[in-house]
Amino acid sequence: MQKEKISRFWDNYVQKTKSYNLPGGSVRWYVKHAERYIKAHPGRRLAHHTAQNLSDYLNDLGRTGRLADWQFKQALDALRILFVDMVRTPWAATFPWRFWSDATTALPQDHATVSRDYSRTAGKGATVALSSPDGAFIKSVWQTFPEQFTRLVSAIRVRQYSIRTEQAYVAWLARFLRFHRMSNPETLDGAAVAAFLEHLVLRRGVAAGTQNQALNALVFFYAHALERPLDNLGEIARSKKPRRLPVVLSRVEMHRLLLAIDNPLQRLMANLLYGCGMRLMECVRLRVYDIDFGYQQIFIRNAKGNKDRIVPLPQRLTEPLRTQIAAVKDMLQKDIAAGYGEVFLPDALARKYPRAARELGWQYLFPSIRLSADPRSGKIRRHHIHENGLQRHIKQAARDAGIVKRVNCHSLRHSFATHLLESGYDIRTVQELLGHADVSTTMIYTHVLNKPGVSVLSPLDQMPTV
Repeated sequence: MQKEKISRFWDNYVQKTKSYNLPGGSVRWYVKHAERYIKAHPGRRLAHHTAQNLSDYLNDLGRTGRLADWQFKQALDALRILFVDMVRTPWAATFPWRFWSDATTALPQDHATVSRDYSRTAGKGATVALSSPDGAFIKSVWQTFPEQFTRLVSAIRVRQYSIRTEQAYVAWLARFLRFHRMSNPETLDGAAVAAFLEHLVLRRGVAAGTQNQALNALVFFYAHALERPLDNLGEIARSKKPRRLPVVLSRVEMHRLLLAIDNPLQRLMANLLYGCGMRLMECVRLRVYDIDFGYQQIFIRNAKGNKDRIVPLPQRLTEPLRTQIAAVKDMLQKDIAAGYGEVFLPDALARKYPRAARELGWQYLFPSIRLSADPRSGKIRRHHIHENGLQRHIKQAARDAGIVKRVNCHSLRHSFATHLLESGYDIRTVQELLGHADVSTTMIYTHVLNKPGVSVLSPLDQMPTV
């Protein structure tokens, strides 16, 4: 009788899985994932399981370092069907499935954080990881002109430019050579560069920032890689740069947005973006030692322009941050017990402090739920959470809160600056908190204070009511 009941349960599970129109071959793997979860909790009925049991299991699953993203998501989906559709436990309806799904994404080899943690010196055969649609083409051009590309990367890394700049400059050099039918770049001059830049505007219709990036890349290549500065660019057809105002939320809208973020971890990160004026990547790259409770401040290190700065720690985030650090400590202890526990460190620090990679202070404040293999050394480490999850949560929260503005993570930074100026803080203070090199960049937020024309009474409002 018991065997018949179990067999009927799995038959129903298979039918429910098939109802989601999954590929036929994957259904058996869904069953295997569900069976593995049940075997990990012997003697306990599924109806008696809690959300904590599932979270602990997923955390343990995340310690399987070589588990691919799709495999983790498949296991998560299998367990969602098990608890939501089959067992129908009350907590399953509110379990943060979306958060766990977003958090399964491991950082790829060309991710800015992973790449920047390696040596800035580029020797013979240096390469740049490129997972963009143009990646295969760019690599083929690199193989045609390996010496020139290696010299470009060396010049960039010596000057400690960001990995995104490195990837962009390499891509522009490849596109430039494709435009000139794979000519040797040492045979091309300023006129060839001007022709390419005009092509971008007249034929491709690129934005002003895109054309400027291409110009900067090629000027840098000729000046620092080939040591032959361009001197005959002449007049170039330039794309007109539009004047864009930042998207700013009112204080009421910001309150509604933050309340609409259902996951506590994502809400904490969103509060840091708004409460400290952080950029998205500055937030996800925070380490435990960056939080200074004694002086109630947060250190933001190696930010845009390779600069450090200090921002105030909002008092209402003190306890949530202490709770998060305690969770990181617990995760670290379990990782070490399982034979892991390392975190990415820049090469120089890793050599100078070989034990630092397992210390609590160096751990990411918002670690990934999964361990992942270092794409170069093969070491199993825990990196920070992927930024895409927070981006999706904030956009979804804006929709849920009924905010029709085009809200993204940077809107919270814009709102931070604008609300400070509205509160009477001087623009130099706001400039320092944002980390702007030039106060003119910060001046864009004064549009909210000036409000030209807003105080004018519209003639429509002066018409008599009918």
